[in-house]
Amino acid sequence: MDYSFWDFLTLVGALGMFLYGMKLMSESLQKVAGQRMRSILASMTSNRFKGVLTGVLITTLVQSSSATTVMVVSFVNAGLLSLFQSIGVIMGANIGTTVTAWMISILGFKVSISSLSLPLIGLSLPILFSKNRTRKFWAEMVMGFALLFIGLDFLKGAVPDISHNHEILEFLKEYSSMGFGSYLLFLGIGTVLTVVIQSSSATMALTLIMCNSGWIGFDVAAAMVLGENIGTTITANIAAMVANSSAKRAARAHLIFNLFGVMWVMLIFPFYLGLVTWLNGEFGGQDPHTSVTAIPVALSIFHSTFNILNTIVLIGFAGFIAKVVERIVPNAENDDEFRLTHINTGMLSTPDASIYQARQEVIVFAEKVMKMFRQVQSLKDEQKDKNFAKKLAKIQRHEEWCDRIELEIAGYLMKVGENRLTDKNSRRLRALYKMIDDIESMADSCLKLAMAFNRRREEKIEFPGEVENNLNIIVGLTEESLNIMNVNLKMEDNITIETAEKKEEEINNFRDILKQEHLNNIETGIYGYQTGILYNDIFSECEKLGDYVINVSQALKAIND
Repeated sequence: MDYSFWDFLTLVGALGMFLYGMKLMSESLQKVAGQRMRSILASMTSNRFKGVLTGVLITTLVQSSSATTVMVVSFVNAGLLSLFQSIGVIMGANIGTTVTAWMISILGFKVSISSLSLPLIGLSLPILFSKNRTRKFWAEMVMGFALLFIGLDFLKGAVPDISHNHEILEFLKEYSSMGFGSYLLFLGIGTVLTVVIQSSSATMALTLIMCNSGWIGFDVAAAMVLGENIGTTITANIAAMVANSSAKRAARAHLIFNLFGVMWVMLIFPFYLGLVTWLNGEFGGQDPHTSVTAIPVALSIFHSTFNILNTIVLIGFAGFIAKVVERIVPNAENDDEFRLTHINTGMLSTPDASIYQARQEVIVFAEKVMKMFRQVQSLKDEQKDKNFAKKLAKIQRHEEWCDRIELEIAGYLMKVGENRLTDKNSRRLRALYKMIDDIESMADSCLKLAMAFNRRREEKIEFPGEVENNLNIIVGLTEESLNIMNVNLKMEDNITIETAEKKEEEINNFRDILKQEHLNNIETGIYGYQTGILYNDIFSECEKLGDYVINVSQALKAIND
């Protein structure tokens, strides 16, 4: 079997296409994901049992557990599924892949998603040039989905062709009669082959060839199947390489789930093989230990019962698995996780409780914008080009995130408004609408400030020392006003906005001073017109941001009156 450097480059290219498809699909999902899609997915996975059924259904439809887990990683990355919800779907995917194996055995067909990928791209291409942004984002999502599967198909084809050169594995028969040591060895071989071939189905085929050739027996083949269960998790972990921390955690959860299942089965391996042999006999089959023809069905029974029992054993520990992977994969500082913290699906039992829940979400929203403003402050003083570009891109992504959060909260408030509300709750609802609008406007102002600092860098504009000091002062005053707003938001009652109003007045007065000084500086030639325009844009935007802040404090007071 020849494997050239050109073949290796083809493998790397296939991996690149797979990862790019994953990235494009995930980013497009974030853009098109409205309240409806989020609600549908959340209702389908509202508890772990529904999540398992969803995983079985999707895997049966697409006929690939790898495809399901990659999609789950995309949904988690886009904030459409939580880590806890994703674990149930992943458990179901493991069961679903055994359904696929039985369908192939009984019906003799398998749908190839990759064969549909090019037609999907052809259908999406005209829509990609649509002026309607929503349609364009849907087209990007479909194209990302198609590229992901084309990449996965190429990835399978670009690896060393072991499946058609199975004779190179003949030497393994010498290690098939070492007792429990053989089980561990072939478990590892099954894992490695699945990682290399990127297809548990292909590895299963190799396993059956080895059995049919008399190289290994049923017990060793079953150990290889367990290894394939571990190896198949690699696809989701590859996909998670370009994803955020939550998506990485979902991929790790898949690995932990399968690893733990393999561990407990290996502890009772001889007894479990006896159970499978008995079940095979009950279905009219022969003993797979003595009959080669009985091995395919016996391995299917082994694979199915293992995944079903593993799900039954671990479904109650989904929360524990989530905590474990949160420890293993800590939050990255540059994560762009799009997710609501307090609002999930549906409303609480009373409008009062639902409005309280929405207010808690607004508090988190405001904290995120405060963090965004601090990122702008950090950007302002950044000297290195690479770090500056990275921070600017992060601020731009966070602004898009804030747009979506506003829509999510507004959608929830609309549902609350459909109930019969008291006058007080109606007043609270209007105030919350006003608050999320102003908080999103703060995010817009943060982006405008970031773009102004970017303009200063690109045009190499230097501010005189006094002007730089004045900017530091007004940026500092704006930060103080944001801090006051966040403190007020967390107070349950007895909110006073006098401090907030004084700070806003201080910002307005300082802005007026800067405006007058700016006109004098232009007249006296202290700096040029272009520098003056940029300077004016920055301090004026800070003052606008201060206006949005005081609007939130005033709306907050209306909630508590």
